[in-house]
Amino acid sequence: MEKMKVLFISQEIAPYLPESEISEIGRYLPQGIQERGKEIRTFMPRFGCVNERRNQLHEVIRLSGMNLVINDNDHPLIIKVASIQAARMQVYFIDNEDYFQRKFGTSNDEGVEFEDNDERAIFFARGVLETVIKLRWSPDIIHCHGWFTGMVPLFVKKTYKDNPLFANTKIIYSVYNDQFNTTLNGNMAAKIAEDGIDINEIAVLKEPSFVNLSKLAIDYSDATIKGSETINADLETYMKDSKKPFLDYQTKESYIDSYFDFYNTF
Repeated sequence: MEKMKVLFISQEIAPYLPESEISEIGRYLPQGIQERGKEIRTFMPRFGCVNERRNQLHEVIRLSGMNLVINDNDHPLIIKVASIQAARMQVYFIDNEDYFQRKFGTSNDEGVEFEDNDERAIFFARGVLETVIKLRWSPDIIHCHGWFTGMVPLFVKKTYKDNPLFANTKIIYSVYNDQFNTTLNGNMAAKIAEDGIDINEIAVLKEPSFVNLSKLAIDYSDATIKGSETINADLETYMKDSKKPFLDYQTKESYIDSYFDFYNTF
């Protein structure tokens, strides 16, 4: 029997970004699941604050070179990789000069969120999925961590629905207390519709707020997890009311075993 394949998509992974709830889970969950016998792949954005030299990132030429069109503009997709030796784990990075060269994550040093965060999230989601296709690696489960991964469930279920690699893939979306404050670009829905998606199916993004983006991700996921002890109350209710499999918040001591058991229910 083949090993279950789990694709982890995280907006933050330690030690490449500072320690946070998401970055620590992004670091230790894949290792724990791999040690329990699953096959894994792990992706994150190559934000400009990731130190390439210290972390020994290098470009994977055979995976790079594709252009992704967003808002009628071509954006080259660059794939980089690094290894966490202690975990025997590789991390793939999605990079692009237009979106990920600035020396910050999703906001500048004064906390002002970037106006193109919508396009950056779209590019990241599509970049991960296109790379998985190039790897010819068919995930049984895709587990998304953080709002920056919020476009992945929609794209898997709509843009890539006819790709046999994702035919049997189940998507789990973890909701965290990582709320952004500034509503994303008002034209976000129109930009996504370019990817063959009926704009009426993403009507919730007429106002692309954190809550609405998260609701869209929940709608197109197969299961959800409460990733932080305290999350937006509207979203917690929405997750539970969806009647999809739901895993409540797990402590640092228990979450790896709990998530492993949750994966095995699919």
